[in-house]
Parts: sequence; structure tokens; C-alpha cells
Amino acid sequence: MSILSIDSEDSLLLVVDVQEKLWPHIANKEEVRDRCSLVLQGARSLGVPVLVSEQYPRGLGPTVALLRALQGDCAPAYEKLAFGCLGEPALVEAIEKSQRRCLVVCGIEAHVCVLQTVLGALGAGLQAAVVADAVGSRHGEDRRLALDRMKQAGAILVSAEMILFEWLKTAGHPAFKAVSALIKQSAPGRRGVRESG
Repeated sequence: MSILSIDSEDSLLLVVDVQEKLWPHIANKEEVRDRCSLVLQGARSLGVPVLVSEQYPRGLGPTVALLRALQGDCAPAYEKLAFGCLGEPALVEAIEKSQRRCLVVCGIEAHVCVLQTVLGALGAGLQAAVVADAVGSRHGEDRRLALDRMKQAGAILVSAEMILFEWLKTAGHPAFKAVSALIKQSAPGRRGVRESG
């Protein structure tokens, strides 16, 4: 299913398996965690619902502390054994209950749980957008192949900043200043965000 524009009112953010025992082994792990954090905070500022999955948390631990603190009570973690989130009935029910048609996905590992989640979403007739700078794998080649495969299957690839500005649509959005501040804080070495389109 082709996505021409991603609307915050039709989006649902899914943070996949950014867990304590997986995270230390991920290439560019700090960037992945920080980009996930940025998108999660932006989603909350814009009223985009957030779901969080954890793959077998008894063995792989809970979601990393930073993201756990940000998700708070508004985004409970869903335990799963299936690699793809749509293999977990409670997650499928939460997605259906949201009545949102675009699943925006970030997390780890790109070539396993993220890939199978995105393929499952597309197979279920949902739109899928993958936040490319907020997904990771232990090996860069696995991440690259996963992004290629998801794109070939019909997912759209975005960056964290891209999705936040697309959700905002305009500098006149009530959440523009809050989201701009998040972006500036997340990238202190970058130039400031423009004040208008």
C-alpha cells in the first residue's frame, strides 16, 4: 500500500524490543536509542499513540531505562514470543482498537523483529513507515538488507526528524515549538531547526 503522506491522526508508533540484554550488542546503539527516544517524545507531544513490545523479557530484560521512563504509564509494554509483533494477539488487538492505519516502527533488531513486524503489518493491510535511523541490528549488513527488504515489500523509509515534521505539517501547529525543542536537544552538534517550512 503506497503512502503519499503520513498523518499524525492516522499514525500509531510501535517501539520494538529495545531491551536491556539486546541493546548493548547493537551497532550504533546510542544513536538508535536516542532516535527512538526522539520519536517517542515527539509522538507524545503530538498525541500519536505509542505501543511498546518486549521479546521474552524474562530472558532479554525489560525495555532500556531511558525509553521506559519516557513511555511511562501511557504505553505499557506488551510481552511476546513471536518475532513479529502481529504474531502477538494482544498487540494485534491494541493496533485494531486504535483504529489507526499507519504503523510507524522503530527498534531492534531490524532484520528479525522489526522486519517481521513490518511484513505482518503490510500483510494485514496496514501502511508501514520505518524510522530508518531508529532501527538497528548487531551487524550493519543485516540492517541494510532488512531496510531494503522492507522498502521492496511496500514500507516507506523515514528518518526521525522526517516523521516528526511530517506529523507537524506546519510551523503553525500547536506542538511545533515543543517538537522543535526536542529535535534541537537531540542533535546539539547540528544547526538549529528552521522556524518555518
